[in-house]
Amino acid sequence: MKIDRLIGILSILLQRESVTAPELAERFEVSRRTINRDVEALCQAGIPIATRQGAGGGISIMEGYRMDRTVLSTADMQAILAGLRSLDSISDTKRYAQLMEKLSAGTSDVISAGPAFLIDLSSWYKDSLTPKIQLIHGAIEAGLVIGFDYLSPGGESRREIEPCYLVFRWSSWYVWGWCRSREDYRLFKLNRMDGLHLTGAGFDKRPAPLPDLSTQHIFPGGIRVKALFTPDCAWRLAEEFGRDCYAPQPDGRLLFQADYTDKENLLSWLLTFGEKAELLEPTEIRRELAEKIKRMGETYGLH
Repeated sequence: MKIDRLIGILSILLQRESVTAPELAERFEVSRRTINRDVEALCQAGIPIATRQGAGGGISIMEGYRMDRTVLSTADMQAILAGLRSLDSISDTKRYAQLMEKLSAGTSDVISAGPAFLIDLSSWYKDSLTPKIQLIHGAIEAGLVIGFDYLSPGGESRREIEPCYLVFRWSSWYVWGWCRSREDYRLFKLNRMDGLHLTGAGFDKRPAPLPDLSTQHIFPGGIRVKALFTPDCAWRLAEEFGRDCYAPQPDGRLLFQADYTDKENLLSWLLTFGEKAELLEPTEIRRELAEKIKRMGETYGLH
């Protein structure tokens, strides 16, 4: 990717007095013309780069503006590399590992130190997610419209969007973009997409608002839940809602209280606990849950 290459070139220039365009072209496996465009992009970004022709010439950061690489401490570099390493977990390539090598060149203390963080951004669905992430990332960089069939609680619909950001949140991957059918920005979960493809149409990139990823915005709640769980459910409640979501009761059971977003999701969630959960409130949903359990018994021939 271009941004990886630009960071790599800048890293080399910060560590060496001068480097030639053919050398950079060979290292990054691109043409000299591409390297020249990259140098121009770095200049436009405000980095003062000088080029000298002929024998002994090359590309360098202008004297007096050279930035000492010690501005980044070993801890800073390790934090950067931990983030880059995590991106390899969702990629079939090793581009981030290669960038790590470039960034850490000449700083053996960074490589010798074991990583303090091991971050894996993949999931059980890596085989299907990775191609989607790569296609969407390429579409964002190139300004290309993507199309897909999308499954939501309201049913299945065909969408075309102008993608802006790939988002990892709530242990899942999403894409944020301008939905052409809704004429507004929307957040789409990658696992709910089917038939993802490039439509062949392009779009003019424009400043896009950042998505509101607050839990209150995406999961507005509205259902105040009170339920009792057996003690052996503590690990799951803590994992899904945090340790403060329940309080032990005199009889040993756990009183759970939290806001829930959707009634159907709440019913399905409670049923996964079987006889270990008892919904107390809301009373109308308690009655609905009891009716659902009764119908399930009839389905299985229980009277």
